[in-house]
Amino acid sequence: MKYPDILWDKEKCKTPFDCKRCLQICPQAVFSVRPVKQVKFKETDPKEPGSYFITPTYRDKCIICNRCIEVCPEKALKIIFE
Repeated sequence: MKYPDILWDKEKCKTPFDCKRCLQICPQAVFSVRPVKQVKFKETDPKEPGSYFITPTYRDKCIICNRCIEVCPEKALKIIFE
């Protein structure tokens, strides 16, 4: 079975944890967001550019509804299914 490739452009989307639109709209909860680095006893600032990244952890669950693409204000997501 072939799964869609979900591409995230980190140059366009610099603060994914602050925005979270793609995470909130996805009916299948395909995405997860993680900090780039963690410092003990210090919270990572969600508004700091480049401090978080998005991973399509469950791309096998993607139904290609394109809602994430539609709500992204930076147009940083692309889904390719061949």
